[in-house]
Amino acid sequence: MLEFTGDRETDSYLPTRQSLLVRLKDWQDHEGWREFFDSYWRLIYNVARKSGLEDAAAQDVVQNTFIYLTRKMPNFHYEPARGSFKSWLRVVIRSRIGAYRRSARAQEGCRREPLPAMLDDGSDPLEQWPDVRGDALDELWQREWEENLLQTAMRRLRSKVSAQQLLIFRLAAFGELPMAQVAKKLGVNHAQIYLARHRVGKLLKAEVERLRRETE
Repeated sequence: MLEFTGDRETDSYLPTRQSLLVRLKDWQDHEGWREFFDSYWRLIYNVARKSGLEDAAAQDVVQNTFIYLTRKMPNFHYEPARGSFKSWLRVVIRSRIGAYRRSARAQEGCRREPLPAMLDDGSDPLEQWPDVRGDALDELWQREWEENLLQTAMRRLRSKVSAQQLLIFRLAAFGELPMAQVAKKLGVNHAQIYLARHRVGKLLKAEVERLRRETE
């Protein structure tokens, strides 16, 4: 079972998509795989968890996704013209959640030795990509993807603004606290709050849009 602890702070939290996928073709490129894992395990876990899986099952899906990719990536050729990186990753995650559920149903029905969570049905989602759907899982994926973009952008802002300005923005914008309460809590004046909200908000919007262009 994987233990998901800590948060590697890196400015390449969502690295360049195409170059990273090229690196993943080499399973011995440990730094490339670590980059990919640090960038996307949380997204995969959240989608699996909110799709109805328990914590342990969601962790298994994360682990199985990366095991699956280490097997498939050496022979996979990423073609941006076929679709976005976002669509590619969605297809992979959908397939791994489906594989886990099929494995779980098989275990319950057969009562035999546990089947591996990496159960495959013979199809290759990487070859089926792009895969256009419109069900609840895709709606969940879209919400989690947007949240991941936002949180990634916030992490990247840590190198561009002061910790105080970032905290002011979090409380005033995300925490939705009244300005007077933020001023009292942090010992700042209203002008500082206005400045932080304007500066950080502008940088955040630009960062989210840049990440969106990279992936979509």
